[in-house]
Amino acid sequence: MARLTQAPLRVKLLCVLSMFVAALAATADNPPPDRALCGPFPTNYKEVVWNWLQGVLLDADSAKIDWQGEPRPADLGKDGAHLYGWLVEFRVNSRNRFGAYTGKQSHGALIRNDQVVKGLGFGY
Repeated sequence: MARLTQAPLRVKLLCVLSMFVAALAATADNPPPDRALCGPFPTNYKEVVWNWLQGVLLDADSAKIDWQGEPRPADLGKDGAHLYGWLVEFRVNSRNRFGAYTGKQSHGALIRNDQVVKGLGFGY
């Protein structure tokens, strides 16, 4: 049986370095949009998202939300069409239709003019 040899440390470091450079290049292509294009900063973003979740979650009153930082400017448009707003990222643990908690799941909401214009991570 042939014995597999481990790649030299130099090759492993080169692979890690190339992955790091690729990640940097990917983020450099999509800088955050100008804040002026996103509308006013949503100071009440937690309330806006909570009200929106009332219509999205099956049992919103059971929801436990972990906010993942402040809203940040974003463009979630596709194919050259722009959809500017403030992206709020959060994790939700709420009850499903069987009454069991789903576990913390990552989601997002794009807010513009104190309204959620797009939801992320909800299967639509």
